[in-house]
Amino acid sequence: MLLKDLPVDARPREKLLNLGPQALADAELLALLLRTGLKGRSVLAWAQELLDRFSGIAGLLHAPVEELAGVKGLGPAKRAELVAVLELARRALAAELQARPVFQAPAQVKDYLRLHLARKPHEVFAVLFLDAQNRLLAMEELFRGTLTQTSVYPREVVKRALAHNAAAVMLAHNHPSGLAEPSKADEYLTHTLKSALALVDVQVLDHFVVGHRDVVSFAERGLL
Repeated sequence: MLLKDLPVDARPREKLLNLGPQALADAELLALLLRTGLKGRSVLAWAQELLDRFSGIAGLLHAPVEELAGVKGLGPAKRAELVAVLELARRALAAELQARPVFQAPAQVKDYLRLHLARKPHEVFAVLFLDAQNRLLAMEELFRGTLTQTSVYPREVVKRALAHNAAAVMLAHNHPSGLAEPSKADEYLTHTLKSALALVDVQVLDHFVVGHRDVVSFAERGLL
């Protein structure tokens, strides 16, 4: 079933234009991207099935491309659109963080990290490199590990900070378990990196632990 075949008051596009995007359910927004359903299933029903399968919109958008390729009905065009939506959101947030000091947008920093790291199936350690005005220069995923741990090498973090001519950094890593609670090992690593970077006059402003839903800030917890 095409969206145009739905009753006018049930069409997500018309509803969005008349009431705004906030008036649409997740399945309705997803249906706008999918446009067509499958044989025997309307596009809205199929959209809801996808959300159920991937545990919500975040799980769907963060799903690996190869996993999406195994879903009946998600051809290359639809898969590309889903990946593009997430990348557009990442780039929009990055542009805002590059335009003003990160301390003026703490919620956006957390959103940016959540979009990058929240649903990865393995642990990733990333660094946000900042200029002297605390604006974002770049974010790099420097180390990748297993489901439970990642080896982080302070020397490599220092090298990348110098390469970016960074004045400060923010550290971040995800917990694939979904829980954003910092561990004692996380605290030890933070202080090790803080000491190493201080030798080249680079300040560590924060360390974020990213879970599926929450992002915990070391600075807010008083752990720096």
